[in-house]
Amino acid sequence: MNTGQVVDHSARVPSDALRLAERLGATPDSSGRVVRLTQAGSMRDDPERRFMSFTAKQTIATDRTAFAWRARVGPLGFITVVDAFENDAPKLDVRVLGWLQLASVRGEPAAGKGEIMRYLAELPWAPDAILANRHLVWRVVDGQTFRVSCRSGSVRGEVEFKLNGHGCVGEVFAPDRPRKEGALFVERPWRGRFFDYREHLGRWLPFRGEVGWDIDGQTFVAWRGVLRSWDCISVPGERFD
Repeated sequence: MNTGQVVDHSARVPSDALRLAERLGATPDSSGRVVRLTQAGSMRDDPERRFMSFTAKQTIATDRTAFAWRARVGPLGFITVVDAFENDAPKLDVRVLGWLQLASVRGEPAAGKGEIMRYLAELPWAPDAILANRHLVWRVVDGQTFRVSCRSGSVRGEVEFKLNGHGCVGEVFAPDRPRKEGALFVERPWRGRFFDYREHLGRWLPFRGEVGWDIDGQTFVAWRGVLRSWDCISVPGERFD
């Protein structure tokens, strides 16, 4: 339960990662706060398919590993997608017109690993979590490369950040993010880019990003989006919605 007490976990963060947090405008008094943002963009789940437009709302916790992404996809937003990691459990739900279910994933360890990796990869949109989330484990490869990991039960995920010329996160990579292929999850190389950094509400945030998969030696972009709005607010207790 959040008591309102300020907890500073920065002592466990390597100095190079602390400097990254400082450049991004992270604040140490973020316990009990969440990021709320909106996006617009396009996405696809296979290189042979066309992109479909989406609009989305997302909530990201800064003091624990949790997020919820809710999107409307396709013509008139007929397809709804919920992609989330809450209470240490993954959730994926895809529906047409709000009731006809196209896909559903809950509780699978491979899905949990993938969602942990998504949370980590999106830290540039929640920089306060660098200081506030005590579950994150940082390793400095060199002054331009960081690896950050998190464990939930027996499931662990890790991603690698590479900084751009301005000292902000420019690239993210993981060699083994699980991808749903038919009835199975297959671990594939997964990579992304952040760019168009701007100052907003005291943070230095990327307003554009894209991610994709490496399959059979080729990389295809699966998601690209633009940040439309962003805020970081306090929420009561353990509320997360």
